[in-house]
Amino acid sequence: MAMQDPVTDKKKAIFDSTLQLIREHGFHGTSMNGVAKNASVATGTIYHYFESKDQLICEIYDYYRDQLIKLIEEAIDNSQAFKENFQRIWFILYHYYTSNTNILIFFEQFINSPYNTDRDHPAHSGPLYDFFKKGMDDGFLKQIEPRIAIVLTLSSVSSTAKLTNFSNFSMDRGDLESVFNVLWDGFVRR
Repeated sequence: MAMQDPVTDKKKAIFDSTLQLIREHGFHGTSMNGVAKNASVATGTIYHYFESKDQLICEIYDYYRDQLIKLIEEAIDNSQAFKENFQRIWFILYHYYTSNTNILIFFEQFINSPYNTDRDHPAHSGPLYDFFKKGMDDGFLKQIEPRIAIVLTLSSVSSTAKLTNFSNFSMDRGDLESVFNVLWDGFVRR
């Protein structure tokens, strides 16, 4: 269920607290009492917003997934060449994940957890799907299932962000462009 209301400061503090604790302890090691304490709110405040930890976790996913969808929509500029749009999307997602490590970790855990019950989620029918489908229809990309293009793109972004955030390997702009170009070379129709 996607959130319809704007996120209040308290709700955002609860989200941030939950993301931090999930990063440190995983889903099962994160308790509502721990979230409340870490967010500096009363446990009852959390239950005012969320019926259960399950609902909290699913709403966090919906909230940040919707943010990413909006970033992708804003990145697409139909007056630009397809490759430039694709590169812009890749770099925006990369910078988002390197700036929001807790969200990256949360997404990876969520996608591979029993919480992810919607196996046909919006990423498989949203702006990124449409973007790749149009690239194939217009002859820019090889004809592959757009969901495969999404998985390959998001995997390269998240793997590169993890390499940047969690290793001693330093990547400069040239290295990042090389990663993108390897991905592009695999997709481009010649």
